[in-house]
Amino acid sequence: MTPHGLLVVIAGPSGVGKGTVHARVRAALPDAVLSVSATTRPARPGEADGVHYHFVDRSRFEAMVAADDLLEWAEYAGNLYGTPRGPAEAAVAGGKVVVLDIEVQGALQVRAHSTGALLVFLAPPSFAELERRLRSRGTEDDVAVAARLDAARRELAQSDLFDVVVVNDDLDRCVAEVLDRIATARAVV
Repeated sequence: MTPHGLLVVIAGPSGVGKGTVHARVRAALPDAVLSVSATTRPARPGEADGVHYHFVDRSRFEAMVAADDLLEWAEYAGNLYGTPRGPAEAAVAGGKVVVLDIEVQGALQVRAHSTGALLVFLAPPSFAELERRLRSRGTEDDVAVAARLDAARRELAQSDLFDVVVVNDDLDRCVAEVLDRIATARAVV
C-alpha cells in the first residue's frame, strides 16, 4: 500500500534547530517537498522567483488572502508572507509530503484550514539550553536575544495545541521521532 500525501508543519522557537530538522526530514523522504512561500518583500541577490519565494506585490498578496488562497499568512517587518494553498494541496493529493517551514502562529492557522495536517512542535531540552543556543550563534545583541526568548516563552506555552511535541536534545533521535510520526500519520486512512 502506498502511503498517502501529508501536510507537515515543523515549528518551534528560534534556536531550537528547525532548519536542521527540516533539512534532515526532507532528505530522508524521497517524496518530500518544501512549500515555497509567497512574500511581498523584494527578492534579495541570488533569490529566484518560484524557487526561494513567490515574489508578489502587496495588492496581489491581499487578493490571495481575500480569495482564501493561502493556508496561512502573517506580516513581519512590514512585509507579508504566506503559504499558497493550491500547490501544497496539489502535492498532498499527489501523494507527496509537503513540509512547511513556518512559525507557530502560522502552524495554528494551518490547523484551522487543514484538519489533516500533522503539526510537530520542536522543543528545546530546557529553556536554559535554548538561551545558550541563541547566544552561541553570536549573530544578535542582548536585546535581540531577549526578544527571541520572550517570543519563545509564548510559543512554548502553545505547544499543547500541536499533535506532537518532540524534544530536540539529540538530533538523530529527534529526526527519527519526527520521521516515525510522519510514517504513522501517512499510514492512517
